[in-house]
Amino acid sequence: MTDAALTRDDVAALPKVLLHDHLDGGVRPQTVLELAGEVGHPVPADEPTALARWFLTAASSGSLEDYLTTFEHTLAVMQRADHLRRIAAEAVVDLAQDGVVHAELRYAPELHQREGLTGDDVVGAVADGIADGIARAAEAGRRIRVVQILTIMRQADHGRATAELALRWRHAGVGGVDLAGPEDGYGPARHQYALRRLRQASMPVTIHAGEGAGVVSIAEALHLGGAVRIGHGARLIEDITLGRATEDDPWGLDGASLGELAHWVRDQQVPLEVCPTSNLHTHLAPSLAAHPVTALQRLGFAVTISTDNRLMSQTSPTTELWRLVEIGWTLEDLRDVTLTAAWSTFVHADEREALVEDVLLPAFTPKGRHRA
Repeated sequence: MTDAALTRDDVAALPKVLLHDHLDGGVRPQTVLELAGEVGHPVPADEPTALARWFLTAASSGSLEDYLTTFEHTLAVMQRADHLRRIAAEAVVDLAQDGVVHAELRYAPELHQREGLTGDDVVGAVADGIADGIARAAEAGRRIRVVQILTIMRQADHGRATAELALRWRHAGVGGVDLAGPEDGYGPARHQYALRRLRQASMPVTIHAGEGAGVVSIAEALHLGGAVRIGHGARLIEDITLGRATEDDPWGLDGASLGELAHWVRDQQVPLEVCPTSNLHTHLAPSLAAHPVTALQRLGFAVTISTDNRLMSQTSPTTELWRLVEIGWTLEDLRDVTLTAAWSTFVHADEREALVEDVLLPAFTPKGRHRA
């Protein structure tokens, strides 16, 4: 099943669409060190390679809650406007260099106001950084479009403020809203006013679900939270009964039986923002071969592939796709998830169509394979 002609260089050259990337989870290690020195924040290593190794080790503990504690070190250096601008610009440059042509960067404005910034200050600083990063990428011959997604933290009480902030900036770079944080015990009903306000204003919402909790969390995200995309969603496999595995069908897909929620998600083609490497680090699956992403993709769900947190997981969009190729994914599979991501972006339909027709489809033809 492996596409023997496909190399990592081929994957690196392909244009990519990234829907699920946390700004505070993708800071360069060198930048963390430099800015931590400026603000006087102690970090667990004094050299970039060692610091990157620490993040990976800490994030691989197996617990989503432990994984989330690593963000204290990145958030500590993201409390000033100039620091936010730098980090956003660097994120855009890094993604563009990796072939990303459309990225949706998410972060929680409420987490960047410890030193007096307002929500508008935070979003404005990130917007300025994104514009700078796009300009720098263009100078290097790379074109990228970037959308901000503002995150509401489940366990806090800033949902209304974040919803209103997103609506104020919806025509200035903000494309949608996210709900993130610990899933267990913090369902979307806690932020029902904010989520209802967003629905009434026709602002798209994506909700983290099916990562730290299972099928009930996904159902609540969709039916109570009004999510139009699901962040992660891999545990939807728990609502699918697989058939008998064979050598030709190791997942038992031929005999698969879908539960009511799984049917609904597939019928509605709700996009799943699957982040395989991150899921391994939180022990959602023991290996990539055992990760549900392949089964979900083969069964016809609207699977997309993202990075989640590039620093914590030491990954990149190319790395995520290449690891899938190593377990048998083909160029056609990569094309499918990329096109699905493009049609699921938080931009208007005409912009999605232009992205697909003008950028993605030409690159996935044999002659265009090496165009990014």
